[in-house]
Amino acid sequence: MEITVIRAGMLTTVQDLGRRGHRAAGVPLSGAMDAFALRLANLLVGNAENTAALEYTLVGPELEFSAEAIVAACGGDFGALPLWQPMGVPAGGRVKFGAARAGCRGYLAVAGGFEVAPVLGSRSTYGRAALGGFEGRALRDGDVLQAPELSRHVVGRWHIDERIVPVYSAAPVVRVVRGAQADEFDEALCTAEFKVTPQSDRMGVRLTGRAMVRNDASELVSSTVVPGTIQVPPDGQPIVLMADAQTIGGYPQVAHVIDVDLPLVAQLRPGDSVRFREVTLAHAHELVLARERTLAMLHEGLAEKFR
Repeated sequence: MEITVIRAGMLTTVQDLGRRGHRAAGVPLSGAMDAFALRLANLLVGNAENTAALEYTLVGPELEFSAEAIVAACGGDFGALPLWQPMGVPAGGRVKFGAARAGCRGYLAVAGGFEVAPVLGSRSTYGRAALGGFEGRALRDGDVLQAPELSRHVVGRWHIDERIVPVYSAAPVVRVVRGAQADEFDEALCTAEFKVTPQSDRMGVRLTGRAMVRNDASELVSSTVVPGTIQVPPDGQPIVLMADAQTIGGYPQVAHVIDVDLPLVAQLRPGDSVRFREVTLAHAHELVLARERTLAMLHEGLAEKFR
């Protein structure tokens, strides 16, 4: 099946759950900024969670399908399709997303997945190195994607329990665990409100607010960073590293966003605000295990929804 890009939207890329196992060689993880939304979109069309899907930012694409397809849209609300449920698209049909009504990033999964060649074990796009995805870049008007012909059908009409869906917000409280240099800063991170700046991208969400003051002027040896690490550069304005983040960094690490709250950060747009709240590492682990149990139960329940 051919899926023609009539309008590409803004930074529409092919993503999966990332290029794992290569960070020691300096290769970023990449993959979906909101990994939970991509995982759920894939489950809703009967795919494996790591199947390649589309990620679009602030303005969604318009796509034309040459054959019948099952799709699901998750993440930010871009109109066109109801969120968090599978929908059928007829042969010759179009799906036209507009500007984001809420959130920043949307995800579109198609039954069978988008067929692009894997690079280092992943189909995700890392645009800075022209790696993976569709020709290593964001989609453009006129591009033609490939997907398998429809081989499954949805049984009945249904939707998932809304309690599974993240509570996205333009002013979330995001939970963090302490970073290696947490004791070198004042309490600004968890007492002040920060705004998202227009300089934010897939590498990091840049924040502005009350400057964080470090009480140790010594230089640091560069150390490992991961998506969710909050670095504080010399200007005192924190940066939350995201999917395309580098693998090591020399700025102080004040905290790390816990995994289950990274989707909340991924859906922030310029001008949104965020506050941080510290939790223990043990509690962060409990939350991850609870989420994975929920997704495992959902996966089992959805097995009977396709034929």
